[in-house]
Amino acid sequence: MTATLRKIALLGATALVPFTASAQDAWYPYPAQAVEPPFAEDGERVDVNYEPLDSASEEWEICVSFPHMKDAYWLGVDYGVIEEARRLGVNMTVVEADGYTELPRQISQIEDCVSSGADAVIIGAISYDGLNSLVRELVADDIPVIDVINGMSAPELTAKSLVSFHTMGYETGSYLAEAHPEGSEEVTVGWFPGPAGAGWVEAAHRGFMEAVEGTAVRVLEPRYGDTGREVQQRLVEDVLTANPDVDYIAGTAVTAEAAQSVIRERGLTDEVDILAFYMTPGVYTGIERGFILGAPADSMVIQGRIAVDQAVRALEGEDLVRHVGPRIFVVDQDNIADVDRDAILPPDDFSPVFSVN
Repeated sequence: MTATLRKIALLGATALVPFTASAQDAWYPYPAQAVEPPFAEDGERVDVNYEPLDSASEEWEICVSFPHMKDAYWLGVDYGVIEEARRLGVNMTVVEADGYTELPRQISQIEDCVSSGADAVIIGAISYDGLNSLVRELVADDIPVIDVINGMSAPELTAKSLVSFHTMGYETGSYLAEAHPEGSEEVTVGWFPGPAGAGWVEAAHRGFMEAVEGTAVRVLEPRYGDTGREVQQRLVEDVLTANPDVDYIAGTAVTAEAAQSVIRERGLTDEVDILAFYMTPGVYTGIERGFILGAPADSMVIQGRIAVDQAVRALEGEDLVRHVGPRIFVVDQDNIADVDRDAILPPDDFSPVFSVN
């Protein structure tokens, strides 16, 4: 364990639980898990309470690149980075590439950001490997690069603010595995992991499949696709048409949101249940209303906040936990009344913000 991580881990003995996380105007300390050594897939996960800097020493220029703003998940990350930039007193430009097929555009947008004077870059990557050359060039030019949410494989990265999507997928699969163990009646699951090739998608897929292995859960061929609502709705419709015996729809938050209306329209509310492997406001509401069984919460707002703090720490030479993310916990219809919504999701009335000056 590094000296920096050891200092922070001392707080872990009295770590907060996600249900009682601080309000948005004092979001820290926040229950998190650091990975040591950083970036190692088999690294040790250490419980910590993450505490950011009080403020930045100067008005750094931070560039943030997202794959898109098509769903409420990335809106939540936007809320996190924007609010933390304001709290720390730094400037920020946010760009979005308009979809997971737009890797060249994401690269071009980041290059333009840097040309315009960005001191650090935070990237929600479209591709796990596709930005590695760019990351290498930026870090060589002393520009810190923070990997937020999705994951990248570049070893030169300055830091990662993300959770294990393998764990997110595994938690979702475990929910099914516990309900349908080996020897019980077989159930069929339509599985929608997201856009093919994205690192977070492949990780979630592996975790989900590992969790249901050896159980009575039969998973159909995964249906990959962009996380736009229309794309996911069409995929759900196709699976339900081709497989009338489906018992569950499981997949991205957008899948779960879109599936609600499809299932209602087809009169299947008593026959098909829904699970998501991450949380959005729509999924949260669906759980509250009894339309969605549950989903792991990865506190995307906090991931965004931590990424901004990591960028400022790197620029100012402060102690830096290089690989960290909020602790994951499952929200379902049994515990949702005890969950502090403001700790894991943006306000209902938040609209995209693309700059802080």
